[in-house]
Amino acid sequence: MNPTRKLLITGGSGFVGRHVQLAGVDGGPFAGWQCHAAPTGCDIRDADAVKRLVDEVRPTRVLHLAAQSFVPRSFEDPRETLEINLLGTLNLLQALTAVGFDGKLVYVSSGDVYGRVPDDAMPVTEQRTPEPRSPYAVSKIAAEQLCLQWRRTEGLAVIVARPFNHVGPGQDARFVLPALARQVIAIAEGRQAPVIEAGDIDTTRDFTDVRDIVAAYAAMFESGVPGTTYLIGSGREHRVRDLLMSMCRLAGVDPEIRQDPAKLRSAEQRRMVADASRLRSDTGWEPRIPLEQTLTDILNDARKNQ
Repeated sequence: MNPTRKLLITGGSGFVGRHVQLAGVDGGPFAGWQCHAAPTGCDIRDADAVKRLVDEVRPTRVLHLAAQSFVPRSFEDPRETLEINLLGTLNLLQALTAVGFDGKLVYVSSGDVYGRVPDDAMPVTEQRTPEPRSPYAVSKIAAEQLCLQWRRTEGLAVIVARPFNHVGPGQDARFVLPALARQVIAIAEGRQAPVIEAGDIDTTRDFTDVRDIVAAYAAMFESGVPGTTYLIGSGREHRVRDLLMSMCRLAGVDPEIRQDPAKLRSAEQRRMVADASRLRSDTGWEPRIPLEQTLTDILNDARKNQ
């Protein structure tokens, strides 16, 4: 392990954080790094706990993942979301300043900050003005600006990452693809009638495998430009219904699809696709994992967890 590559991962026990740690093994994009995940139960809202963690690790790089990231939850309790995502980021920045941190920080925001984007404005680029439509997205924009203010006034080498939909094994079943995968596997194993209950599955999204997203973060640490905002996405839009049909095919089932009106959201973005050309130009990053492999791994994960 290289002591000059001592990485602190906030939110290390979450979906993406676990994949970052897996990427620290031989051949992974973080191989050779000392990866220090914030311990389970460490609350980013606890300024003293964050100070103790930073003082103990003394990182040379920080990947800030810790967040309340479920959009519906942000409507239920916007204060909680802002306390975690914005004030938690403030706690981290103050703790880093206190130890004289002079390394690189990658702040993980979200493509959700753009809000509703018209079809003629796609693919989305960094030049588009964010128009957040949820407390979650507001908290992410606010924390972005807090990090960039730290760069302007404190000289922090911060990079803002705006990943779009990332999926893969280990994702919370509240999210659309793992939720659908669980139903597909239940049907395949005879535990559910051949009917899938779904929400609005005729939207498109720019889905990228979480392991490719993790590789993008590693690329940002290697050659990303401080003060820059990067979009992370595949550049391809996929209809959720088509991905569901692919999972059904992979699992060998042919169910009826029923859309539940209670799960339909009238303000839903109908289409979304991102342009990650700035990231490719500066770092050489490209998504490498085929979507069918991602779907297979999601199904295997659903099978294991049921």
